[in-house]
Amino acid sequence: MNLNHGKTGEPRKMTKDSRADVAVLLVAGVGRRLGQAPGQPKVLLQLGGRSLLERHFAALAAAGVTRFVLTVGYAEEAIRAEVARLGLLEQTRFVVNPRYREGSLLSLAAQAETLVAGAPVLLMDGDVLYDPAMLVRLQSAPGENVLLVDRHIEPGDEPVKACFRAGRLVDFGKLPEDSGEWHGESVGFFRFSAEGAAALAAACARRAAQGPASLEYEDSIRDLVRAAPDRFDYADISDLAWTEIDFPADLVRARDAVLSHLPR
Repeated sequence: MNLNHGKTGEPRKMTKDSRADVAVLLVAGVGRRLGQAPGQPKVLLQLGGRSLLERHFAALAAAGVTRFVLTVGYAEEAIRAEVARLGLLEQTRFVVNPRYREGSLLSLAAQAETLVAGAPVLLMDGDVLYDPAMLVRLQSAPGENVLLVDRHIEPGDEPVKACFRAGRLVDFGKLPEDSGEWHGESVGFFRFSAEGAAALAAACARRAAQGPASLEYEDSIRDLVRAAPDRFDYADISDLAWTEIDFPADLVRARDAVLSHLPR
């Protein structure tokens, strides 16, 4: 997570071939570690007078995304009601993961139809507060499959790490085997090409078939990275403010530190 808010230059111009116009948002989880009131998903947290979901939609629209596919599970009716309140039901499709308590892999695996549709896709964790410039940077970054990386990373096993050597992504995950020459924290936002999205769907299916030993979607991305590291690129967002919201302290940080650095 990063609280910096400097500027490193204007993003490259988006190209029609690489940018995505559909986003997959994973918003099915319970958020047990945050200790929210029953029935309130994290994506409905109010931050600066707007729900986190409303902020996602606004940032995506500014980055040229016009269609949204949400994996829902916990308190799905509350999420549907928020989408209706925002007037975005026609642009939004809901995919239900009834096994939402068993890990994020199943929430991504449920999106197989979207991932194999033959078009680039943005994949996003729903529990992140961030500068909308991140999505513009993700869309405009060159490369086939792109992830956002923050070079300011907290120590420990919790952050998902993206590891690089000679500018190439060599490992990915909370406990990577190869830390590379340097590593940063993955924001949890990705852009996949049509081919990359289809490969991700297949990797999720393989992992899901193995049972409960590995039920986090990052493991499926790691499978792709380890198989073909040259097909992944990254965009550095170390200068932009963001935080994942997993624990009560993260929510305090989001409200007290990150919000003040975001455009109004």
